[in-house]
Amino acid sequence: MPPLLNVQNLEVRFPGHTPVRGVSFRLAPGQVLGIVGESGSGKSLTALALMGLVPAPGIVQAECLAWSPPQQPAVDLGTLTPQSWPRYRGRAMGMVFQEPASSLNPVYPCGWQLAEACRAHQPLTPAQVRQRQVQLLQEVQLLPPDAPGAMVQSLFNRYPHQFSGGQLQRWMLAIALASDPWLLLADEPTTALDVTIQAEILTLLKRLCQHRQMATILISHDLAVVGDLAGHVLVMYQGTVVESGDKSAIFHQPQHPYTRGLLVCRPTARHRLPALPTLADFLENRPLPPPIPAAVTAQRLSHLQHQPVLLQVQDLRVAYRRQGQASLAVNGVSFAIHRGETLGLVGESGCGKSTLARAVLRLLPPHSGRIFFDGQDITHRSAAQLRPLRRRMQLIFQDPLGSLSPRMTVREALLEPLRIHSPRQSHRLALAQVVTLLERVGLDAAALPRYPHQFSGGQRQRLAIARALVTSPDFIICDESVSALDISIQAQVLNLLKQLQTEFQLTYLFISHDLSVVHFMSDRIMVMNQGQILEIGSADQIYHHPQHPYTQSLIQAIPHLDIPLVS
Repeated sequence: MPPLLNVQNLEVRFPGHTPVRGVSFRLAPGQVLGIVGESGSGKSLTALALMGLVPAPGIVQAECLAWSPPQQPAVDLGTLTPQSWPRYRGRAMGMVFQEPASSLNPVYPCGWQLAEACRAHQPLTPAQVRQRQVQLLQEVQLLPPDAPGAMVQSLFNRYPHQFSGGQLQRWMLAIALASDPWLLLADEPTTALDVTIQAEILTLLKRLCQHRQMATILISHDLAVVGDLAGHVLVMYQGTVVESGDKSAIFHQPQHPYTRGLLVCRPTARHRLPALPTLADFLENRPLPPPIPAAVTAQRLSHLQHQPVLLQVQDLRVAYRRQGQASLAVNGVSFAIHRGETLGLVGESGCGKSTLARAVLRLLPPHSGRIFFDGQDITHRSAAQLRPLRRRMQLIFQDPLGSLSPRMTVREALLEPLRIHSPRQSHRLALAQVVTLLERVGLDAAALPRYPHQFSGGQRQRLAIARALVTSPDFIICDESVSALDISIQAQVLNLLKQLQTEFQLTYLFISHDLSVVHFMSDRIMVMNQGQILEIGSADQIYHHPQHPYTQSLIQAIPHLDIPLVS
Protein backbone atom coordinates (compact mmCIF):
# COMPACT_ATOMS: atom_id res chain seq x y z
CA MET A 1 0.00 0.00 0.00
CA PRO A 2 1.47 3.41 -0.97
CA PRO A 3 2.08 6.01 1.74
CA LEU A 4 -0.48 8.74 2.29
CA LEU A 5 2.15 11.35 1.43
CA ASN A 6 5.41 10.76 -0.42
CA VAL A 7 7.74 13.76 -0.60
CA GLN A 8 11.07 13.47 -2.42
CA ASN A 9 13.60 16.28 -2.85
CA LEU A 10 11.20 19.13 -2.08
CA GLU A 11 12.49 22.63 -2.86
CA VAL A 12 11.00 26.08 -2.25
CA ARG A 13 12.64 28.81 -4.32
CA PHE A 14 12.44 32.57 -4.21
CA PRO A 15 14.38 34.91 -6.53
CA GLY A 16 18.02 34.64 -5.46
CA HIS A 17 17.25 32.39 -2.50
CA THR A 18 16.30 28.74 -1.87
CA PRO A 19 15.17 28.56 1.79
CA VAL A 20 14.06 24.90 1.58
CA ARG A 21 15.91 22.24 -0.41
CA GLY A 22 16.25 18.47 -0.52
CA VAL A 23 13.45 17.59 1.94
CA SER A 24 12.26 13.98 1.66
CA PHE A 25 9.96 11.78 3.76
CA ARG A 26 7.08 9.30 3.56
CA LEU A 27 4.03 9.39 5.82
CA ALA A 28 1.42 6.67 6.33
CA PRO A 29 -2.09 7.02 7.86
CA GLY A 30 -1.90 7.20 11.65
CA GLN A 31 1.80 8.08 11.73
CA VAL A 32 3.19 11.21 13.39
CA LEU A 33 6.20 12.95 11.84
CA GLY A 34 8.07 15.58 13.84
CA ILE A 35 9.95 18.38 12.05
CA VAL A 36 12.36 20.17 14.37
CA GLY A 37 14.58 23.22 13.95
CA GLU A 38 15.09 26.85 14.87
CA SER A 39 13.24 29.81 13.41
CA GLY A 40 14.39 30.24 9.81
CA SER A 41 15.28 26.57 9.34
CA GLY A 42 12.48 26.05 6.80
CA LYS A 43 10.01 24.04 8.94
CA SER A 44 6.94 26.20 8.43
CA LEU A 45 7.76 26.87 4.77
CA THR A 46 7.86 23.10 4.20
CA ALA A 47 4.36 22.80 5.70
CA LEU A 48 3.09 25.70 3.59
CA ALA A 49 4.51 24.02 0.46
CA LEU A 50 2.55 20.84 1.26
CA MET A 51 -0.65 22.91 1.55
CA GLY A 52 -0.06 25.00 -1.59
CA LEU A 53 0.27 28.18 0.51
CA VAL A 54 3.78 29.39 -0.39
CA PRO A 55 3.41 33.12 -1.12
CA ALA A 56 4.37 34.56 -4.50
CA PRO A 57 6.93 34.75 -6.03
CA GLY A 58 7.89 31.46 -4.35
CA ILE A 59 8.09 28.33 -6.52
CA VAL A 60 7.63 24.77 -5.17
CA GLN A 61 9.41 21.93 -6.98
CA ALA A 62 9.88 18.26 -6.08
CA GLU A 63 10.84 14.98 -7.69
CA CYS A 64 7.75 13.51 -6.04
CA LEU A 65 4.87 15.13 -4.17
CA ALA A 66 2.37 12.28 -4.23
CA TRP A 67 -0.88 12.32 -2.25
CA SER A 68 -2.45 8.83 -2.03
CA PRO A 69 -5.36 8.54 0.43
CA PRO A 70 -6.78 4.99 0.85
CA GLN A 71 -9.32 3.91 -1.77
CA GLN A 72 -8.91 7.19 -3.67
CA PRO A 73 -6.91 8.05 -6.81
CA ALA A 74 -3.37 9.34 -6.24
CA VAL A 75 -2.67 12.99 -6.97
CA ASP A 76 0.54 14.90 -7.70
CA LEU A 77 0.20 17.94 -5.42
CA GLY A 78 2.83 19.77 -7.44
CA THR A 79 0.50 19.92 -10.46
CA LEU A 80 -2.58 21.31 -8.68
CA THR A 81 -3.94 24.64 -9.88
CA PRO A 82 -5.26 27.32 -7.47
CA GLN A 83 -8.77 26.24 -8.46
CA SER A 84 -8.05 22.59 -7.57
CA TRP A 85 -6.43 23.15 -4.17
CA PRO A 86 -9.69 23.74 -2.18
CA ARG A 87 -10.60 20.07 -2.80
CA TYR A 88 -7.59 19.10 -0.68
CA ARG A 89 -6.58 22.05 1.51
CA GLY A 90 -8.92 22.31 4.50
CA ARG A 91 -10.79 19.21 3.37
CA ALA A 92 -8.25 16.38 3.15
CA MET A 93 -5.54 18.37 4.95
CA GLY A 94 -6.15 20.42 8.10
CA MET A 95 -3.75 22.90 9.69
CA VAL A 96 -3.32 24.27 13.21
CA PHE A 97 -1.13 27.35 13.60
CA GLN A 98 1.06 28.53 16.48
CA GLU A 99 -1.04 31.54 17.49
CA PRO A 100 -4.76 30.65 17.56
CA ALA A 101 -5.77 34.18 18.58
CA SER A 102 -4.38 35.44 15.25
CA SER A 103 -5.91 32.56 13.26
CA LEU A 104 -9.48 33.07 14.49
CA ASN A 105 -11.53 36.06 13.32
CA PRO A 106 -12.02 38.43 16.29
CA VAL A 107 -15.35 39.82 15.01
CA TYR A 108 -17.23 36.50 14.80
CA PRO A 109 -18.23 34.14 17.63
CA CYS A 110 -16.20 30.93 17.75
CA GLY A 111 -19.35 28.83 17.24
CA TRP A 112 -20.08 30.66 13.97
CA GLN A 113 -16.52 30.03 12.75
CA LEU A 114 -16.77 26.31 13.55
CA ALA A 115 -20.15 26.12 11.78
CA GLU A 116 -18.59 27.74 8.72
CA ALA A 117 -15.88 25.04 8.67
CA CYS A 118 -18.53 22.30 9.00
CA ARG A 119 -20.53 23.66 6.05
CA ALA A 120 -17.53 24.40 3.82
CA HIS A 121 -16.98 20.85 2.56
CA GLN A 122 -20.25 19.03 3.37
CA PRO A 123 -23.90 19.86 2.50
CA LEU A 124 -25.42 19.89 6.00
CA THR A 125 -28.74 21.12 7.36
CA PRO A 126 -28.70 23.58 10.31
CA ALA A 127 -29.59 20.73 12.69
CA GLN A 128 -26.76 18.59 11.29
CA VAL A 129 -24.32 21.50 11.61
CA ARG A 130 -25.18 21.95 15.29
CA GLN A 131 -24.89 18.23 15.92
CA ARG A 132 -21.50 18.21 14.21
CA GLN A 133 -20.33 21.23 16.22
CA VAL A 134 -21.23 19.56 19.51
CA GLN A 135 -19.54 16.31 18.43
CA LEU A 136 -16.29 18.10 17.52
CA LEU A 137 -16.19 20.18 20.70
CA GLN A 138 -16.70 17.04 22.77
CA GLU A 139 -13.90 15.35 20.84
CA VAL A 140 -11.45 18.17 21.65
CA GLN A 141 -12.74 18.22 25.25
CA LEU A 142 -14.25 21.69 25.24
CA LEU A 143 -17.69 20.28 26.07
CA PRO A 144 -18.60 17.45 28.46
CA PRO A 145 -20.71 14.64 26.96
CA ASP A 146 -23.83 15.65 28.96
CA ALA A 147 -23.56 19.42 28.50
CA PRO A 148 -26.97 21.17 28.71
CA GLY A 149 -28.18 23.20 25.76
CA ALA A 150 -27.71 26.53 27.54
CA MET A 151 -24.04 25.72 28.19
CA VAL A 152 -23.54 24.72 24.55
CA GLN A 153 -25.13 27.92 23.24
CA SER A 154 -23.12 30.04 25.67
CA LEU A 155 -19.92 28.48 24.35
CA PHE A 156 -20.98 29.05 20.72
CA ASN A 157 -21.75 32.73 21.39
CA ARG A 158 -18.38 33.66 22.92
CA TYR A 159 -15.68 35.48 20.93
CA PRO A 160 -11.99 34.45 20.67
CA HIS A 161 -10.84 37.03 23.24
CA GLN A 162 -13.12 35.40 25.83
CA PHE A 163 -11.16 32.13 25.82
CA SER A 164 -7.78 31.16 27.23
CA GLY A 165 -4.87 30.12 24.99
CA GLY A 166 -5.47 26.42 25.59
CA GLN A 167 -9.20 26.76 24.85
CA LEU A 168 -8.48 28.69 21.63
CA GLN A 169 -6.13 25.96 20.48
CA ARG A 170 -8.92 23.42 21.05
CA TRP A 171 -11.24 25.56 18.90
CA MET A 172 -8.59 25.55 16.18
CA LEU A 173 -8.30 21.77 16.42
CA ALA A 174 -12.07 21.40 16.12
CA ILE A 175 -12.11 23.62 13.01
CA ALA A 176 -9.21 21.68 11.45
CA LEU A 177 -10.98 18.36 12.15
CA ALA A 178 -14.38 19.48 10.86
CA SER A 179 -13.85 17.91 7.43
CA ASP A 180 -12.31 14.65 8.80
CA PRO A 181 -8.90 15.26 7.17
CA TRP A 182 -6.42 12.51 6.38
CA LEU A 183 -3.51 14.75 7.35
CA LEU A 184 -3.13 17.32 10.14
CA LEU A 185 -0.28 19.83 10.05
CA ALA A 186 0.36 21.33 13.50
CA ASP A 187 2.81 24.27 13.31
CA GLU A 188 4.17 25.05 16.81
CA PRO A 189 0.73 24.31 18.34
CA THR A 190 1.95 24.49 21.97
CA THR A 191 4.74 27.10 21.93
CA ALA A 192 2.70 29.91 23.49
CA LEU A 193 1.02 27.66 26.11
CA ASP A 194 1.76 26.96 29.75
CA VAL A 195 3.49 23.66 30.41
CA THR A 196 0.35 22.02 31.87
CA ILE A 197 -1.86 23.22 28.99
CA GLN A 198 0.87 22.11 26.56
CA ALA A 199 0.75 18.61 28.08
CA GLU A 200 -3.07 18.54 27.71
CA ILE A 201 -2.92 19.59 24.03
CA LEU A 202 -0.19 17.03 23.23
CA THR A 203 -2.20 14.28 24.95
CA LEU A 204 -5.29 15.35 22.98
CA LEU A 205 -3.36 15.32 19.69
CA LYS A 206 -2.01 11.85 20.45
CA ARG A 207 -5.51 10.52 21.22
CA LEU A 208 -7.01 12.12 18.07
CA CYS A 209 -4.28 10.65 15.84
CA GLN A 210 -4.81 7.17 17.23
CA HIS A 211 -8.61 7.32 17.23
CA ARG A 212 -8.95 8.78 13.72
CA GLN A 213 -5.89 7.06 12.21
CA MET A 214 -4.96 10.53 11.00
CA ALA A 215 -1.43 11.24 9.81
CA THR A 216 0.12 14.23 11.57
CA ILE A 217 3.11 16.50 10.93
CA LEU A 218 4.13 18.21 14.17
CA ILE A 219 6.44 21.22 13.72
CA SER A 220 8.38 22.55 16.70
CA HIS A 221 11.70 24.03 17.79
CA ASP A 222 11.57 21.83 20.93
CA LEU A 223 12.73 18.23 20.58
CA ALA A 224 11.17 17.38 23.96
CA VAL A 225 7.71 18.35 22.65
CA VAL A 226 8.19 16.38 19.43
CA GLY A 227 9.50 13.39 21.38
CA ASP A 228 6.23 13.22 23.29
CA LEU A 229 4.18 12.59 20.15
CA ALA A 230 6.18 11.74 17.02
CA GLY A 231 7.53 8.37 15.98
CA HIS A 232 9.79 9.65 13.20
CA VAL A 233 11.76 12.92 13.29
CA LEU A 234 13.31 15.26 10.71
CA VAL A 235 15.86 17.77 11.97
CA MET A 236 16.13 20.86 9.74
CA TYR A 237 18.98 23.38 9.72
CA GLN A 238 19.33 26.28 7.27
CA GLY A 239 16.70 24.85 4.91
CA THR A 240 17.95 21.28 4.69
CA VAL A 241 17.35 18.03 6.58
CA VAL A 242 20.57 17.31 8.49
CA GLU A 243 19.27 14.19 10.22
CA SER A 244 16.21 11.97 10.08
CA GLY A 245 15.17 8.69 11.59
CA ASP A 246 13.27 6.91 14.31
CA LYS A 247 12.66 8.97 17.44
CA SER A 248 14.73 6.74 19.73
CA ALA A 249 17.71 6.80 17.36
CA ILE A 250 17.57 10.60 17.00
CA PHE A 251 17.29 11.18 20.75
CA HIS A 252 19.77 8.58 22.02
CA GLN A 253 22.28 8.36 19.17
CA PRO A 254 22.25 11.76 17.41
CA GLN A 255 24.75 11.96 14.57
CA HIS A 256 24.76 15.64 13.64
CA PRO A 257 26.19 18.31 16.00
CA TYR A 258 23.11 20.47 15.44
CA THR A 259 20.83 17.69 16.73
CA ARG A 260 23.05 17.15 19.74
CA GLY A 261 22.89 20.88 20.45
CA LEU A 262 19.08 20.95 20.29
CA LEU A 263 18.95 18.07 22.76
CA VAL A 264 21.16 19.67 25.40
CA CYS A 265 20.38 23.41 25.04
CA ARG A 266 17.22 22.99 27.12
CA PRO A 267 17.72 22.99 30.90
CA THR A 268 17.24 19.52 32.38
CA ALA A 269 16.76 18.07 35.84
CA ARG A 270 19.70 15.70 35.46
CA HIS A 271 22.39 18.41 35.31
CA ARG A 272 22.71 21.84 36.94
CA LEU A 273 25.24 23.63 34.75
CA PRO A 274 27.02 26.98 35.24
CA ALA A 275 25.96 27.84 31.67
CA LEU A 276 23.73 26.13 29.14
CA PRO A 277 25.43 24.63 26.09
CA THR A 278 24.59 26.50 22.87
CA LEU A 279 24.42 25.31 19.28
CA ALA A 280 27.73 27.05 18.58
CA ASP A 281 29.38 24.83 21.21
CA PHE A 282 28.35 21.73 19.28
CA LEU A 283 28.87 23.05 15.76
CA GLU A 284 32.39 24.17 16.73
CA ASN A 285 33.03 21.07 18.88
CA ARG A 286 33.75 22.97 22.10
CA PRO A 287 33.98 21.06 25.40
CA LEU A 288 30.93 21.28 27.63
CA PRO A 289 31.16 22.76 31.15
CA PRO A 290 31.08 20.28 34.05
CA PRO A 291 27.92 20.22 36.22
CA ILE A 292 27.93 22.28 39.42
CA PRO A 293 28.44 20.09 42.53
CA ALA A 294 25.53 20.15 44.98
CA ALA A 295 27.88 21.40 47.73
CA VAL A 296 28.75 24.50 45.68
CA THR A 297 25.05 25.27 45.11
CA ALA A 298 24.33 24.92 48.84
CA GLN A 299 27.30 27.14 49.72
CA ARG A 300 26.10 29.90 47.37
CA LEU A 301 22.59 29.75 48.81
CA SER A 302 23.94 29.99 52.36
CA HIS A 303 26.10 32.99 51.39
CA LEU A 304 23.13 34.78 49.80
CA GLN A 305 20.96 34.33 52.88
CA HIS A 306 23.51 36.38 54.84
CA GLN A 307 23.36 39.29 52.36
CA PRO A 308 21.18 42.35 53.03
CA VAL A 309 17.54 42.13 51.90
CA LEU A 310 16.99 44.31 48.81
CA LEU A 311 13.25 43.73 48.34
CA GLN A 312 10.71 42.71 50.96
CA VAL A 313 6.99 42.20 50.41
CA GLN A 314 4.60 41.78 53.33
CA ASP A 315 1.04 40.45 53.00
CA LEU A 316 0.54 42.14 49.63
CA ARG A 317 -2.88 42.21 48.01
CA VAL A 318 -3.75 43.64 44.59
CA ALA A 319 -7.39 43.93 43.51
CA TYR A 320 -9.09 44.47 40.15
CA ARG A 321 -12.66 45.69 39.82
CA ARG A 322 -14.94 43.59 37.64
CA GLN A 323 -18.62 44.50 37.30
CA GLY A 324 -18.40 46.69 40.38
CA GLN A 325 -16.84 43.99 42.59
CA ALA A 326 -13.22 43.73 43.74
CA SER A 327 -11.36 40.58 42.69
CA LEU A 328 -8.01 39.78 44.30
CA ALA A 329 -5.35 38.97 41.69
CA VAL A 330 -2.64 38.86 44.40
CA ASN A 331 -3.82 37.61 47.78
CA GLY A 332 -1.61 37.89 50.86
CA VAL A 333 1.83 37.39 49.27
CA SER A 334 4.98 37.73 51.41
CA PHE A 335 8.62 37.14 50.44
CA ALA A 336 12.11 38.68 50.54
CA ILE A 337 14.95 38.81 47.98
CA HIS A 338 18.56 39.20 49.11
CA ARG A 339 21.16 41.19 47.18
CA GLY A 340 22.70 39.18 44.36
CA GLU A 341 20.00 36.50 44.51
CA THR A 342 17.74 35.20 41.77
CA LEU A 343 14.30 34.37 43.10
CA GLY A 344 12.23 32.40 40.61
CA LEU A 345 8.46 32.85 40.39
CA VAL A 346 6.62 30.09 38.57
CA GLY A 347 2.94 29.50 37.81
CA GLU A 348 0.44 29.21 34.99
CA SER A 349 -1.00 32.13 33.04
CA GLY A 350 -3.56 34.02 35.10
CA CYS A 351 -2.10 33.04 38.48
CA GLY A 352 -1.03 36.63 39.28
CA LYS A 353 2.71 36.55 38.47
CA SER A 354 2.79 39.63 36.24
CA THR A 355 0.35 41.52 38.48
CA LEU A 356 2.66 40.86 41.44
CA ALA A 357 5.66 42.09 39.43
CA ARG A 358 3.95 45.33 38.48
CA ALA A 359 2.76 45.93 42.02
CA VAL A 360 6.29 45.40 43.37
CA LEU A 361 7.53 48.09 40.97
CA ARG A 362 4.57 50.29 41.97
CA LEU A 363 3.22 50.24 38.42
CA LEU A 364 -0.04 49.02 39.98
CA PRO A 365 -1.42 50.35 43.28
CA PRO A 366 -1.52 47.75 46.07
CA HIS A 367 -4.85 47.13 47.80
CA SER A 368 -3.09 46.40 51.09
CA GLY A 369 0.24 45.18 52.44
CA ARG A 370 3.70 46.76 52.36
CA ILE A 371 6.63 46.89 49.91
CA PHE A 372 10.17 47.72 51.04
CA PHE A 373 13.01 48.43 48.60
CA ASP A 374 16.50 48.67 50.07
CA GLY A 375 14.97 49.36 53.49
CA GLN A 376 12.61 52.12 52.27
CA ASP A 377 8.83 51.70 52.46
CA ILE A 378 7.62 52.52 48.93
CA THR A 379 4.05 51.24 49.34
CA HIS A 380 2.37 54.64 49.25
CA ARG A 381 5.01 56.87 47.68
CA SER A 382 3.89 59.27 44.97
CA ALA A 383 5.22 59.14 41.41
CA ALA A 384 7.52 62.08 42.14
CA GLN A 385 8.86 60.39 45.27
CA LEU A 386 9.45 57.14 43.34
CA ARG A 387 11.34 58.86 40.49
CA PRO A 388 14.82 58.61 42.14
CA LEU A 389 14.25 54.87 42.75
CA ARG A 390 12.99 54.08 39.23
CA ARG A 391 16.55 54.03 37.91
CA ARG A 392 17.37 51.18 40.30
CA MET A 393 14.35 48.98 39.39
CA GLN A 394 13.85 47.74 35.83
CA LEU A 395 11.63 45.28 33.95
CA ILE A 396 12.35 43.01 30.96
CA PHE A 397 9.14 41.98 29.20
CA GLN A 398 8.17 38.80 27.36
CA ASP A 399 7.72 40.49 23.98
CA PRO A 400 10.61 42.84 23.17
CA LEU A 401 8.98 43.97 19.92
CA GLY A 402 5.98 45.16 21.92
CA SER A 403 8.06 46.81 24.64
CA LEU A 404 10.41 48.69 22.29
CA SER A 405 8.91 51.63 20.41
CA PRO A 406 8.73 50.84 16.66
CA ARG A 407 9.31 54.54 15.90
CA MET A 408 12.58 54.83 17.81
CA THR A 409 15.98 53.67 16.61
CA VAL A 410 18.17 51.67 18.96
CA ARG A 411 20.18 54.84 19.62
CA GLU A 412 17.04 56.76 20.68
CA ALA A 413 15.61 53.87 22.72
CA LEU A 414 18.79 53.39 24.77
CA LEU A 415 19.58 57.08 25.23
CA GLU A 416 16.06 57.95 26.41
CA PRO A 417 16.43 56.46 29.96
CA LEU A 418 19.76 58.31 30.40
CA ARG A 419 18.17 61.62 29.40
CA ILE A 420 15.47 61.04 32.04
CA HIS A 421 17.62 59.79 34.91
CA SER A 422 20.98 61.43 34.13
CA PRO A 423 20.06 64.73 32.42
CA ARG A 424 23.43 66.34 33.19
CA GLN A 425 25.45 63.61 31.49
CA SER A 426 27.01 64.75 28.20
CA HIS A 427 25.67 63.22 24.98
CA ARG A 428 29.14 61.93 24.07
CA LEU A 429 29.55 60.04 27.35
CA ALA A 430 25.97 58.72 27.19
CA LEU A 431 26.52 57.41 23.66
CA ALA A 432 29.80 55.77 24.68
CA GLN A 433 27.98 54.07 27.57
CA VAL A 434 25.28 52.81 25.19
CA VAL A 435 27.83 51.40 22.71
CA THR A 436 29.72 49.64 25.53
CA LEU A 437 26.48 48.10 26.77
CA LEU A 438 25.49 46.95 23.27
CA GLU A 439 28.81 45.16 22.96
CA ARG A 440 28.28 43.58 26.37
CA VAL A 441 24.96 42.04 25.27
CA GLY A 442 26.43 40.70 22.01
CA LEU A 443 25.63 43.55 19.60
CA ASP A 444 27.68 46.51 18.37
CA ALA A 445 27.50 50.14 17.26
CA ALA A 446 26.13 49.09 13.85
CA ALA A 447 22.79 48.47 15.60
CA LEU A 448 22.37 52.13 16.64
CA PRO A 449 20.61 53.52 13.51
CA ARG A 450 18.35 50.47 13.07
CA TYR A 451 14.75 49.92 14.25
CA PRO A 452 13.48 46.97 16.39
CA HIS A 453 11.71 45.25 13.47
CA GLN A 454 15.06 44.93 11.68
CA PHE A 455 16.38 42.47 14.29
CA SER A 456 15.68 38.80 15.03
CA GLY A 457 13.76 37.76 18.16
CA GLY A 458 16.95 36.93 20.07
CA GLN A 459 18.59 40.21 19.07
CA ARG A 460 15.50 42.18 20.13
CA GLN A 461 15.60 40.53 23.55
CA ARG A 462 19.26 41.56 23.86
CA LEU A 463 18.21 45.13 23.07
CA ALA A 464 15.52 44.95 25.77
CA ILE A 465 18.15 43.72 28.24
CA ALA A 466 20.49 46.57 27.25
CA ARG A 467 17.70 49.12 27.78
CA ALA A 468 17.02 47.68 31.25
CA LEU A 469 20.73 47.87 32.14
CA VAL A 470 21.44 51.33 30.79
CA THR A 471 20.44 53.07 34.07
CA SER A 472 22.75 50.76 36.13
CA PRO A 473 19.91 49.16 38.15
CA ASP A 474 20.22 47.02 41.27
CA PHE A 475 17.03 45.00 40.72
CA ILE A 476 15.54 43.58 37.50
CA ILE A 477 12.29 41.68 37.01
CA CYS A 478 12.44 39.28 34.04
CA ASP A 479 8.78 38.64 33.15
CA GLU A 480 8.64 35.60 30.79
CA SER A 481 11.65 37.15 29.05
CA VAL A 482 12.69 33.99 27.16
CA SER A 483 9.41 32.09 26.69
CA ALA A 484 8.91 33.24 23.08
CA LEU A 485 12.45 32.30 21.94
CA ASP A 486 13.81 29.20 20.22
CA ILE A 487 15.53 26.73 22.55
CA SER A 488 19.03 27.61 21.34
CA ILE A 489 18.42 31.39 21.44
CA GLN A 490 16.82 30.94 24.86
CA ALA A 491 20.02 29.27 26.08
CA GLN A 492 22.12 32.21 24.85
CA VAL A 493 19.88 34.78 26.56
CA LEU A 494 19.75 32.82 29.84
CA ASN A 495 23.55 32.54 29.84
CA LEU A 496 23.80 36.28 29.15
CA LEU A 497 21.49 37.10 32.07
CA LYS A 498 23.65 35.00 34.39
CA GLN A 499 26.87 36.64 33.17
CA LEU A 500 25.40 40.13 33.57
CA GLN A 501 24.22 39.30 37.08
CA THR A 502 27.79 38.50 38.11
CA GLU A 503 29.31 41.46 36.28
CA PHE A 504 26.84 44.11 37.43
CA GLN A 505 25.92 42.56 40.82
CA LEU A 506 22.26 42.35 39.85
CA THR A 507 19.33 40.94 41.81
CA TYR A 508 16.61 39.18 39.78
CA LEU A 509 12.98 38.25 40.19
CA PHE A 510 12.75 35.72 37.36
CA ILE A 511 9.18 34.95 36.27
CA SER A 512 8.23 32.04 34.00
CA HIS A 513 5.68 29.28 33.56
CA ASP A 514 8.56 26.89 32.66
CA LEU A 515 9.91 25.26 35.82
CA SER A 516 12.97 23.82 34.06
CA VAL A 517 14.09 27.31 32.99
CA VAL A 518 13.35 28.75 36.44
CA HIS A 519 15.32 25.91 38.06
CA PHE A 520 18.38 26.69 35.93
CA MET A 521 18.26 30.43 36.65
CA SER A 522 17.19 30.58 40.29
CA ASP A 523 18.68 30.21 43.75
CA ARG A 524 15.22 29.91 45.30
CA ILE A 525 11.80 29.34 43.72
CA MET A 526 8.27 30.49 44.66
CA VAL A 527 5.28 28.64 43.22
CA MET A 528 2.16 30.76 42.67
CA ASN A 529 -1.43 29.77 41.93
CA GLN A 530 -4.67 31.78 42.09
CA GLY A 531 -2.90 34.79 43.57
CA GLN A 532 -1.20 32.95 46.44
CA ILE A 533 2.29 31.55 47.08
CA LEU A 534 1.90 27.80 47.59
CA GLU A 535 5.49 26.98 48.51
CA ILE A 536 8.93 28.54 48.51
CA GLY A 537 12.34 26.91 48.85
CA SER A 538 15.70 26.29 47.22
CA ALA A 539 15.61 25.61 43.48
CA ASP A 540 16.70 21.99 43.89
CA GLN A 541 14.24 21.38 46.72
CA ILE A 542 11.25 22.71 44.76
CA TYR A 543 12.27 20.93 41.55
CA HIS A 544 13.26 17.54 42.97
CA HIS A 545 11.16 17.35 46.17
CA PRO A 546 8.00 19.43 45.66
CA GLN A 547 5.56 19.38 48.56
CA HIS A 548 2.41 20.90 47.08
CA PRO A 549 0.29 18.86 44.60
CA TYR A 550 0.14 21.84 42.24
CA THR A 551 3.94 22.04 42.05
CA GLN A 552 4.06 18.29 41.46
CA SER A 553 1.61 18.66 38.56
CA LEU A 554 3.75 21.42 37.00
CA ILE A 555 6.85 19.21 37.11
CA GLN A 556 5.03 16.14 35.78
CA ALA A 557 3.80 18.20 32.81
CA ILE A 558 7.33 19.16 31.69
CA PRO A 559 8.33 17.16 28.57
CA HIS A 560 11.28 15.04 29.74
CA LEU A 561 13.73 13.45 27.32
CA ASP A 562 16.11 12.34 30.10
CA ILE A 563 19.06 12.59 27.71
CA PRO A 564 22.57 12.46 29.23
CA LEU A 565 25.04 15.19 28.26
CA VAL A 566 26.31 14.47 24.76
CA SER A 567 29.84 15.68 24.22
